[in-house]
Amino acid sequence: MQPIQIQPIGIIHSCFKEKFATPRQPGLVTAASAQVELIAPYNLADAVEGLVEFSHIWLTFAFHQTAQQGWKPKVRPPRLGGNAKLGVFATRSTFRPNPLGLSLVKLDSIDTNKGVILHVSGADLIEGTPIIDIKPYLPWVESIPNAKSGFAGDDQILELPIEYSQQAQRALASKPELTQLIAQVLAHDPRPAYQNDPGRVYGCNIADINLRWRVGKTVIEVVEIT
Repeated sequence: MQPIQIQPIGIIHSCFKEKFATPRQPGLVTAASAQVELIAPYNLADAVEGLVEFSHIWLTFAFHQTAQQGWKPKVRPPRLGGNAKLGVFATRSTFRPNPLGLSLVKLDSIDTNKGVILHVSGADLIEGTPIIDIKPYLPWVESIPNAKSGFAGDDQILELPIEYSQQAQRALASKPELTQLIAQVLAHDPRPAYQNDPGRVYGCNIADINLRWRVGKTVIEVVEIT
Protein backbone atom coordinates (compact mmCIF):
# COMPACT_ATOMS: atom_id res chain seq x y z
CA MET A 1 0.00 0.00 0.00
CA GLN A 2 1.08 3.54 -0.69
CA PRO A 3 1.94 5.69 2.35
CA ILE A 4 -0.77 8.13 3.41
CA GLN A 5 0.26 11.71 4.06
CA ILE A 6 -1.46 13.45 6.97
CA GLN A 7 -1.11 17.11 7.81
CA PRO A 8 -2.13 18.79 11.07
CA ILE A 9 -5.18 21.02 10.83
CA GLY A 10 -4.53 22.79 14.11
CA ILE A 11 -2.73 22.91 17.42
CA ILE A 12 -3.98 22.74 21.00
CA HIS A 13 -3.22 25.27 23.71
CA SER A 14 -3.60 23.41 26.98
CA CYS A 15 -3.33 24.03 30.71
CA PHE A 16 -1.11 20.91 30.83
CA LYS A 17 2.48 21.79 29.97
CA GLU A 18 4.09 18.36 30.30
CA LYS A 19 3.17 14.68 30.18
CA PHE A 20 3.34 14.10 33.95
CA ALA A 21 0.00 14.89 35.66
CA THR A 22 -1.83 15.21 32.36
CA PRO A 23 -5.00 13.09 32.71
CA ARG A 24 -4.62 9.57 31.40
CA GLN A 25 -7.97 9.76 29.61
CA PRO A 26 -10.23 12.57 28.40
CA GLY A 27 -13.15 13.77 30.50
CA LEU A 28 -11.57 12.91 33.85
CA VAL A 29 -10.57 16.49 34.65
CA THR A 30 -13.55 18.55 33.56
CA ALA A 31 -11.97 21.75 34.90
CA ALA A 32 -9.16 21.45 32.35
CA SER A 33 -9.72 24.06 29.66
CA ALA A 34 -8.00 24.17 26.27
CA GLN A 35 -8.22 25.91 22.92
CA VAL A 36 -7.95 24.21 19.55
CA GLU A 37 -6.52 26.74 17.10
CA LEU A 38 -7.04 25.78 13.47
CA ILE A 39 -4.25 26.70 11.07
CA ALA A 40 -4.37 27.83 7.44
CA PRO A 41 -5.93 26.80 5.12
CA TYR A 42 -8.36 25.11 7.55
CA ASN A 43 -9.04 28.12 9.79
CA LEU A 44 -12.20 29.15 7.96
CA ALA A 45 -15.58 29.75 9.56
CA ASP A 46 -17.14 27.70 6.77
CA ALA A 47 -15.17 24.63 7.95
CA VAL A 48 -16.89 24.61 11.35
CA GLU A 49 -20.37 25.74 10.33
CA GLY A 50 -22.91 23.63 12.24
CA LEU A 51 -20.36 22.27 14.73
CA VAL A 52 -21.60 24.54 17.52
CA GLU A 53 -24.80 22.46 17.63
CA PHE A 54 -22.85 19.54 19.13
CA SER A 55 -21.94 19.37 22.83
CA HIS A 56 -18.88 17.14 22.39
CA ILE A 57 -16.30 16.49 19.67
CA TRP A 58 -13.66 13.90 18.86
CA LEU A 59 -10.11 15.19 18.43
CA THR A 60 -7.72 13.04 16.46
CA PHE A 61 -4.20 14.08 17.43
CA ALA A 62 -0.55 13.12 17.03
CA PHE A 63 1.68 11.80 19.82
CA HIS A 64 4.32 14.31 18.72
CA GLN A 65 6.67 13.85 21.67
CA THR A 66 7.11 10.09 21.23
CA ALA A 67 6.58 9.66 17.47
CA GLN A 68 10.31 9.40 16.74
CA GLN A 69 10.70 6.47 19.13
CA GLY A 70 8.76 4.14 16.86
CA TRP A 71 6.33 1.44 17.88
CA LYS A 72 6.43 -1.74 19.94
CA PRO A 73 4.27 -4.86 19.50
CA LYS A 74 4.01 -5.21 23.27
CA VAL A 75 3.88 -2.42 25.84
CA ARG A 76 3.55 -2.00 29.61
CA PRO A 77 0.23 -0.30 30.46
CA PRO A 78 0.54 1.99 33.52
CA ARG A 79 -2.78 0.59 34.79
CA LEU A 80 -1.03 -2.78 35.31
CA GLY A 81 1.73 -1.24 37.38
CA GLY A 82 4.28 -1.07 34.58
CA ASN A 83 5.16 -4.76 34.90
CA ALA A 84 2.83 -6.82 32.71
CA LYS A 85 2.95 -6.53 28.92
CA LEU A 86 0.04 -6.49 26.49
CA GLY A 87 -0.29 -6.12 22.75
CA VAL A 88 -0.11 -2.50 21.65
CA PHE A 89 -3.53 -2.70 19.99
CA ALA A 90 -5.07 -3.73 23.32
CA THR A 91 -3.83 -0.48 24.91
CA ARG A 92 -3.78 3.26 24.38
CA SER A 93 0.00 3.41 24.42
CA THR A 94 1.71 6.27 22.59
CA PHE A 95 4.16 3.85 20.94
CA ARG A 96 1.99 2.91 17.95
CA PRO A 97 2.72 2.10 14.27
CA ASN A 98 0.99 5.41 13.48
CA PRO A 99 1.33 7.81 16.44
CA LEU A 100 -2.32 8.87 16.52
CA GLY A 101 -4.62 9.31 19.49
CA LEU A 102 -8.31 10.04 20.00
CA SER A 103 -9.76 12.34 22.62
CA LEU A 104 -13.41 13.12 23.40
CA VAL A 105 -13.84 16.66 24.74
CA LYS A 106 -16.67 19.03 25.58
CA LEU A 107 -17.15 21.82 23.07
CA ASP A 108 -17.79 25.00 25.06
CA SER A 109 -17.76 27.60 22.29
CA ILE A 110 -16.37 28.52 18.88
CA ASP A 111 -14.63 31.82 18.10
CA THR A 112 -14.43 32.79 14.42
CA ASN A 113 -13.51 36.46 14.83
CA LYS A 114 -9.88 35.91 13.85
CA GLY A 115 -9.47 32.51 12.26
CA VAL A 116 -11.09 29.63 14.15
CA ILE A 117 -10.58 28.72 17.80
CA LEU A 118 -12.55 25.95 19.52
CA HIS A 119 -12.83 26.34 23.29
CA VAL A 120 -13.02 22.88 24.87
CA SER A 121 -12.85 21.29 28.32
CA GLY A 122 -11.94 17.88 29.68
CA ALA A 123 -8.99 17.47 27.32
CA ASP A 124 -6.12 15.10 28.12
CA LEU A 125 -3.64 16.76 25.75
CA ILE A 126 -0.47 18.71 26.48
CA GLU A 127 0.42 22.14 25.15
CA GLY A 128 1.37 22.13 21.46
CA THR A 129 -0.23 18.81 20.51
CA PRO A 130 -0.95 18.72 16.75
CA ILE A 131 -4.62 18.17 15.90
CA ILE A 132 -5.18 15.93 12.88
CA ASP A 133 -8.98 15.90 12.60
CA ILE A 134 -12.21 16.95 14.31
CA LYS A 135 -15.50 15.07 14.26
CA PRO A 136 -18.77 15.58 16.15
CA TYR A 137 -19.70 13.07 18.85
CA LEU A 138 -22.92 11.14 18.23
CA PRO A 139 -24.20 9.67 21.52
CA TRP A 140 -26.87 7.51 19.90
CA VAL A 141 -24.12 5.69 17.96
CA GLU A 142 -21.04 5.95 20.14
CA SER A 143 -22.34 5.57 23.69
CA ILE A 144 -22.50 1.90 24.70
CA PRO A 145 -23.35 1.66 28.44
CA ASN A 146 -22.76 -2.10 28.74
CA ALA A 147 -19.46 -2.20 26.88
CA LYS A 148 -16.52 -3.99 28.55
CA SER A 149 -13.32 -2.12 29.40
CA GLY A 150 -10.97 -5.09 29.79
CA PHE A 151 -7.93 -4.65 32.03
CA ALA A 152 -8.60 -0.89 32.25
CA GLY A 153 -11.61 -1.50 34.50
CA ASP A 154 -13.43 1.49 35.93
CA ASP A 155 -12.22 4.95 36.83
CA GLN A 156 -10.09 5.00 39.98
CA ILE A 157 -10.41 7.99 42.29
CA LEU A 158 -8.00 8.79 45.12
CA GLU A 159 -10.60 9.58 47.79
CA LEU A 160 -8.45 11.56 50.19
CA PRO A 161 -8.95 15.11 51.47
CA ILE A 162 -6.56 17.79 50.23
CA GLU A 163 -4.67 20.00 52.65
CA TYR A 164 -2.83 23.12 51.48
CA SER A 165 0.28 24.52 53.11
CA GLN A 166 0.13 28.17 54.18
CA GLN A 167 2.25 29.11 51.18
CA ALA A 168 -0.09 27.23 48.83
CA GLN A 169 -3.12 28.92 50.37
CA ARG A 170 -1.56 32.34 49.82
CA ALA A 171 -0.74 31.48 46.21
CA LEU A 172 -4.29 30.30 45.52
CA ALA A 173 -5.78 33.42 47.06
CA SER A 174 -4.95 35.27 43.83
CA LYS A 175 -5.91 32.31 41.59
CA PRO A 176 -9.03 30.72 43.16
CA GLU A 177 -10.12 29.40 39.75
CA LEU A 178 -7.27 26.86 39.92
CA THR A 179 -8.60 25.15 43.05
CA GLN A 180 -10.98 22.86 41.16
CA LEU A 181 -8.37 22.03 38.51
CA ILE A 182 -5.81 21.06 41.17
CA ALA A 183 -8.34 18.97 43.10
CA GLN A 184 -9.39 17.01 40.01
CA VAL A 185 -5.82 16.42 38.83
CA LEU A 186 -4.72 15.09 42.24
CA ALA A 187 -7.87 12.98 42.71
CA HIS A 188 -6.88 10.94 39.66
CA ASP A 189 -3.43 10.32 41.21
CA PRO A 190 -0.83 11.20 38.54
CA ARG A 191 1.84 9.13 40.27
CA PRO A 192 3.15 6.03 38.46
CA ALA A 193 1.14 2.97 39.51
CA TYR A 194 4.25 1.24 40.85
CA GLN A 195 5.19 4.09 43.22
CA ASN A 196 3.72 4.35 46.71
CA ASP A 197 6.15 6.44 48.73
CA PRO A 198 4.22 8.62 51.23
CA GLY A 199 7.23 10.86 51.80
CA ARG A 200 8.00 11.65 48.19
CA VAL A 201 7.15 15.09 46.84
CA TYR A 202 5.95 15.21 43.22
CA GLY A 203 5.82 18.24 40.98
CA CYS A 204 4.21 19.28 37.71
CA ASN A 205 3.46 22.34 35.62
CA ILE A 206 -0.22 23.04 35.00
CA ALA A 207 -1.85 26.26 33.84
CA ASP A 208 0.75 28.89 34.78
CA ILE A 209 1.89 27.37 38.08
CA ASN A 210 4.31 24.77 39.40
CA LEU A 211 2.47 22.40 41.74
CA ARG A 212 4.26 20.29 44.36
CA TRP A 213 2.45 17.72 46.49
CA ARG A 214 2.77 14.46 48.41
CA VAL A 215 0.28 11.65 49.06
CA GLY A 216 0.06 10.36 52.60
CA LYS A 217 -2.04 7.55 54.04
CA THR A 218 -4.92 9.80 55.01
CA VAL A 219 -4.43 13.08 53.14
CA ILE A 220 -3.02 14.69 50.00
CA GLU A 221 -0.79 17.58 50.98
CA VAL A 222 -0.17 20.42 48.55
CA VAL A 223 3.29 21.51 49.64
CA GLU A 224 3.98 24.46 47.36
CA ILE A 225 2.48 26.47 44.50
CA THR A 226 4.76 28.85 42.57
